[in-house]
Amino acid sequence: MQHRRGALLVALALALAGVFATAAPQPAQALTTEKATARPNEDGGDGVIGGMDTRLTWEGTVEPGEEVSSVTLTLPEGATFDGSTTRITALEGLTRMDVTGEAVPSGSSITVTFDQAIPEGSLLRLEITNMQFPSEGGDVVVSGSYEAADGTHELADSAPISTIANTPLQSLVNWLDEQPWVEAWNSNQFLGMFLRPQLLVTSFSSLAPGWLLCLGIVVAAYPFAIALGLLFAMLKISKWKILRAVAVVYINVLRGTPLFLQIYIMFFGLPMLNINIDNNLLGIIVMAINSSAYLAEIFRAGIQSIPQGQYEAASSLGMNYVQTMFSIILPQTVRRVIPTVTSDFITAFKDTSLLSSVGVMELMMFSKNLTTVTGNITPYVAAGIFYLIVTLPLIKVVGIVEENIARSERGGGPRPRRRADVADNADELIEKDAEKDAPSATVAQIKEAANAC
Repeated sequence: MQHRRGALLVALALALAGVFATAAPQPAQALTTEKATARPNEDGGDGVIGGMDTRLTWEGTVEPGEEVSSVTLTLPEGATFDGSTTRITALEGLTRMDVTGEAVPSGSSITVTFDQAIPEGSLLRLEITNMQFPSEGGDVVVSGSYEAADGTHELADSAPISTIANTPLQSLVNWLDEQPWVEAWNSNQFLGMFLRPQLLVTSFSSLAPGWLLCLGIVVAAYPFAIALGLLFAMLKISKWKILRAVAVVYINVLRGTPLFLQIYIMFFGLPMLNINIDNNLLGIIVMAINSSAYLAEIFRAGIQSIPQGQYEAASSLGMNYVQTMFSIILPQTVRRVIPTVTSDFITAFKDTSLLSSVGVMELMMFSKNLTTVTGNITPYVAAGIFYLIVTLPLIKVVGIVEENIARSERGGGPRPRRRADVADNADELIEKDAEKDAPSATVAQIKEAANAC
């Protein structure tokens, strides 16, 4: 019984101690952190990137009955205040105080000592430019300490500041920013507007997804375009008028109307019929249909360029029309139309830029958005370079193929290896063969006969 009473008394004492501890006034902060924000030094940016010069703004309020003589701001390891510049602003109500001080950076912390104590109720703002957050990025908290009349106290942590990790691309941009020739280049109004080196580098990275989508659309569309083109080419040279009429209408309508109009009809007309197709897939369909009309004429011209004697020769061998077409005519047609088909592929690749008008996120849409954000034409120049990366090699290939075809048709193509060896080494081959079956005198006679021939 006594043990039970003792336990109750101990519990009651602990409860009363907790109540008094809760009710007791907590030590108040002499300097309360209001907020801490950061933004790039250069205007126009909105993302804070680690390892780059940044502008940090910290604000705090001096509580009643207190005054503050210095403030130390501390960031995580990897940040630096070295080489920074600090601007001090103190507001007492709506009145700006004439306060100066000395800022001493030391790695990831900076201490600002005021020439006069900041009085109670004042809003203190420290604006630090050319400082850098940690390169690895992440949520960064500003902490530190302050010096009041009764000694040094810890400063309350700020809300986290979201920063972006520094990448090799950004490091390259930083390096360009430091180069004198880049500054001189950008000082020229024309060069700085159309070909800014830093923006050109970042544009290549930003536009790459749109460029890949352009390639994906045209590469996916072209096999279907070839199949449709070959089908309508066969229909146009058919013996039946109705099939020829269908092919003529299809080819002439598609070739006679702008691709831009066809895109609008497909992208805005189909949804009105409750036919909803993914934009990228619909882009592939439109490009395939448009290219098929041009390929149909290319294949038709290639088929009709084959001499009539080829058909007659195949018929004399007992081949029917289908066998003649697929075994004799089309293989020769493909060889002849390769340069023209490649040129049409180049045109189709460039025409994918029209899909940006209906919201397809291809190369031109990316460059348009980036130009709008930066107010500079350089992203459009970067887009042009992306197009040239594909078109220039293909143009070179077309030239080589055309040259080889022309040389082959003139009889100047490469000779079969065996026949070339025989023609170039006739004497040596005759001598070797003769030595096997005839005496040396006979060998000489054979060589004389070969020379005479």
